[in-house]
Amino acid sequence: MKRFLVVISLFLTISSTLFATDLIECNKIFEQRKNEILRELDRLDDERQAFELYKDAQNKLLEKKAKKIVQKLQEVNATLQKVTQTKQEVVKLYDDNKKLLEEIKKAKDDKITAAYTKMKDSKAAAILDTMPKPKSASILFNLQPKKIAKIMAKMDPDIASAVTQLLEKGPPFDLNQTK
Repeated sequence: MKRFLVVISLFLTISSTLFATDLIECNKIFEQRKNEILRELDRLDDERQAFELYKDAQNKLLEKKAKKIVQKLQEVNATLQKVTQTKQEVVKLYDDNKKLLEEIKKAKDDKITAAYTKMKDSKAAAILDTMPKPKSASILFNLQPKKIAKIMAKMDPDIASAVTQLLEKGPPFDLNQTK
């Protein structure tokens, strides 16, 4: 039994030595692994911080761009408002000028009509014969039918015929057309 105890004792000594050696090696491995994990955590922390800085920079850039866009939009809206206001003013001026032009044209036509009404029929016919037919038709259109008849009776028959055709069509007479 002594032998047995010696063998067991020897076995335990060898086992404990092997176990202690394995334990020391395991501790070394765990320490190495722990150091690797700590280095990896440091690297991840550095990357997280870099990412946060990048994200903040991007957010600031986006805010800056958004402010620029809002500012440009306000400028565009202000310009559009000015253009709309100017357009309304131009349209109003155009309408006013158009009315004024019509009044001037009517006053001119009234004067011409008054002149031809007071003129002798033969003199009026001679003048209208030499004018472009659309202009003659325009002048005759403003006269009284009785006066038109008297003047056309004294006009050249071919010219009177052409002017009559223009009068049938009615205004506006093509004043750009020549004789």
